[in-house]
Amino acid sequence: MTDFIPHFFEQIAATSLAEWVAVVLALAYVWLAARQNRWCWLCAFISTAIYTWLFWQVTLPFQAILNLYYMVMAGYGYYQWNRQAAGDDRVHSWPWYTHAMLVPGLLLIAWGLSLWAQGQFNSEHLLLDASIQVVSVVTTVMVAHKVLQNWLYWIVINLASAYLYAQSGLMLSACLFLGYVGFAVFGYAQWLKQWKMQEHDARAYR
Repeated sequence: MTDFIPHFFEQIAATSLAEWVAVVLALAYVWLAARQNRWCWLCAFISTAIYTWLFWQVTLPFQAILNLYYMVMAGYGYYQWNRQAAGDDRVHSWPWYTHAMLVPGLLLIAWGLSLWAQGQFNSEHLLLDASIQVVSVVTTVMVAHKVLQNWLYWIVINLASAYLYAQSGLMLSACLFLGYVGFAVFGYAQWLKQWKMQEHDARAYR
């Protein structure tokens, strides 16, 4: 424990300017997304472009590919939220059985990807890397379509990501993703409040 604190601050001090910029923009993305501000997607695009390069440098191939996907989804999310602003901007909720089928299926896909990647990359965290990637792909689609439960997925994803990045020497990013857990709780509370209001209004019109 006595060695951890100096080592932690050494890693923070050694953080590159690129990682600092990515972290600040990533925080801005989550804050704006929780408030349903469509400019969150611009922050997401720039931040994930930087992270695509960073993750490739530390041999986290699935994270690099995931962030490349995030760049594409940033454009899609901006388009989707712009369209919703002109029409239906409600928060949606998926039933529990959808998630009960979805999560095991995603983890099975991640397991298969990690087996395939063992012959391509030298990393001891391939299964965790792949699991974060696969689940994050679907969760990002949930954000773009304003599905309430996306925030619950992000809580788990962010905890797993924090551990993975700490193990890979990206300590500032690990701290960022621990902070994301709090943002995800905030986002869920905000969206849940709107969803409950929608349900109340829908019942009032029946």
